[in-house]
Amino acid sequence: MPKVHNGADSGSGRARGRRVSTSLAEINVVPLVDVMLVLLIIFMVTAPLMQRGIDVNLPVARRATAIEGERVFVTIPASYRRDGMLYVNDERVRSEALKERIRQKMEVATDKSVYLRGDSGVQLQELMTIMDWLKDAGVLSVGLVAKAPGEL
Repeated sequence: MPKVHNGADSGSGRARGRRVSTSLAEINVVPLVDVMLVLLIIFMVTAPLMQRGIDVNLPVARRATAIEGERVFVTIPASYRRDGMLYVNDERVRSEALKERIRQKMEVATDKSVYLRGDSGVQLQELMTIMDWLKDAGVLSVGLVAKAPGEL
């Protein structure tokens, strides 16, 4: 709050007008708020661009239906032949550890189903091998995921 001083000149006999001074303890927060709003807008724009999924080119099926509820997905990317890496949901897993990881998930799951998503470049023998591993891990049914013809 500005302070008002009644100033009278002590030797001249003339009265001075009122003088207003401000305290230096007050902080102007307007520039801080402006900077924070700009940073908020920058993060709101860039956050969706930073999320990246797994690139899989699914095969197309005419009768594909949407999957409802929480499911376990095993994804076989096109790079599987080179590095032997799979994805259980969004977690990257070596093919040797797939059985144990699925066994752990099946212990707590009520629905013992796994959905297999394979890139269209993956060979049928690789799919069959992974399906055998899933059956060995305690999976009762394995579903193959495809996309509808109009889906991207």
